[in-house]
Amino acid sequence: MMRLEGRTATVTGGAGGIGRAAAIALAAEGARVAVIDLQKEAAEAVAEEIRGSGGTAIAVGADVSSEPDVEAAVREVVDAFGGVDIAFNNAGIIRRSTAVDTSVDDWDRVFGVNVRGVFLMCKHVVPLMAGRGGGSIINTGSGWGLTGGGQAISYCASKGAVVNMTRALAIDHGPQGIRVNSVNPGDIDTGMLRDEARQLGQDASVFLADAADRPLRRMGQPSEVANAVVWLASDESSFVTGAALVVDGGGIA
Repeated sequence: MMRLEGRTATVTGGAGGIGRAAAIALAAEGARVAVIDLQKEAAEAVAEEIRGSGGTAIAVGADVSSEPDVEAAVREVVDAFGGVDIAFNNAGIIRRSTAVDTSVDDWDRVFGVNVRGVFLMCKHVVPLMAGRGGGSIINTGSGWGLTGGGQAISYCASKGAVVNMTRALAIDHGPQGIRVNSVNPGDIDTGMLRDEARQLGQDASVFLADAADRPLRRMGQPSEVANAVVWLASDESSFVTGAALVVDGGGIA
């Protein structure tokens, strides 16, 4: 039997990278998936891929930093599938700069997507999960949300906030049967990682080679983070809440 059969999952930032891999993996385990992304056409391509493989999925366009967008997105999911059992709050952006070089606008945008986006999704799915007797929320943190990193002050601060917000949510909503955990990737082979090289003005091949310098001697793949998300969504992790699961090939070990 599939581990998530009969459940509904939302995936923000679902159009590419880790979000796309997680949406596909959740659907493969039987979940009905709402692929939520600012780029609705790209989200629709992922939903169509899931449907083409025999799964059930819809695409929803939304800016997760906007409460009206989040409210509308959650209503659309409820109208389509009846509720929400799993929420993977994955949408995120990065700006590579120090405090001196970071504009206030960039700081606010990073926090708007990475922190307010997680907060808003939780604010609007928790009551739905509570009404169904529980659920699983997985928030995308980062290894740098636990240790910090160079030239990424807004990103590191935002991901640190996500990790501790996850713990607070787990404390508040555990009595309602809702588990809340964070998955904290290291360098994963995505377009976002290549964009970091561009932001820093570095040669992409050199940047990626540096990213692979860890105990396992390679970067991670989106599917490897997706596997962790599926586990946290499933009953196999039924006594796990408030955890910060690191998926980084040993980079911060």
